[in-house]
Amino acid sequence: MTTSVAAYAAPAAKAPLERTTIERREVGEFDVLIDIKYAGICHSDIHQAREGWGEAIFPMVPGHEIAGVVEAVGSGVTKFAVGDKVGVGCMVDSCRECENCQAGLEQYCLKGNVGTYNAVGKDGEPTYGGYSEKIVVDEAFTVRIPDGISLDEAAPLLCAGITLYSPLKHWNAGPGKKVAVVGLGGLGHMGVKIAHALGAEVTVLSQSLRKRDDGLKLGADHYYATSDEATFKELAGTFDLIVSTVSAPLSLDAYLSLLKTDGAFVNVGAPEEPVALNLFSVIMGRKTLAGSGIGGIQETQEMLDFCAEHGLGAEIELIRADQINEAYERVLASDVRYRFVIDTATI
Repeated sequence: MTTSVAAYAAPAAKAPLERTTIERREVGEFDVLIDIKYAGICHSDIHQAREGWGEAIFPMVPGHEIAGVVEAVGSGVTKFAVGDKVGVGCMVDSCRECENCQAGLEQYCLKGNVGTYNAVGKDGEPTYGGYSEKIVVDEAFTVRIPDGISLDEAAPLLCAGITLYSPLKHWNAGPGKKVAVVGLGGLGHMGVKIAHALGAEVTVLSQSLRKRDDGLKLGADHYYATSDEATFKELAGTFDLIVSTVSAPLSLDAYLSLLKTDGAFVNVGAPEEPVALNLFSVIMGRKTLAGSGIGGIQETQEMLDFCAEHGLGAEIELIRADQINEAYERVLASDVRYRFVIDTATI
């Protein structure tokens, strides 16, 4: 038997989100029913609700930074019990059989993972995300939130946290490595915290010095304005790893010039427009231009445990559900420090 729950949905592309009712599936054998307490607002939500990344499914209930409490479990569930604090990130299923899924890389499922929203599940029904009161998720795509992190500060870790943790770990950020984070927003601020906790020397590259004090408090060792042409001259050949979190097109050639030989420039921000590249920027210096998505379920759990161990949570601004549309506009204006989180009790 399905359950009706309140939610906020975009009825059409670029339309304001509005309160509505959606149906959640019956709790199956391996499912957990989660009473959602908090849901983060990711820039990805805006891209998809406004069809910036292509055709989407409407009505759309965004939200893939979900933190809540287990309300019920299916008869076959072994990982979780009623009352557990849990989270759900950007995906709720995958084929579970391909080479990548078997390697714990469900985010790169060769048949395509099932997004938490704006996707179609194996039952043929659209998926709806975290801007809602409850969600039903297979236990295999649910993670445990450690006691060391409050649920509201944990919610953004399910996307912003893992999106930065995964490339930082993959490209071996740590002691002796110089790491730059481009952009100090919802993603970037978690990149600074995590890279610092990993032991790297951390630099923020931001358009201006407006957030310099914040960046240093979050763990950055250095902070530079990219609007100053002298920055690119001064920092040429400096970094082992640069992670770009911004959703606007950048001059890749300029940023690649900041890498050491064998350095890597990794994109986690996803601009809607194509970007240009002179291939000599990677040929000279054997540099890598790469991208990274989220992380697999095991790595996401690892990230949460790491954040709890190091006392890391997101810097948040808690909002009511009726402030979602205003929050979207403020995200686009870079007017948030550093992640909006919806108190879902207000839906």
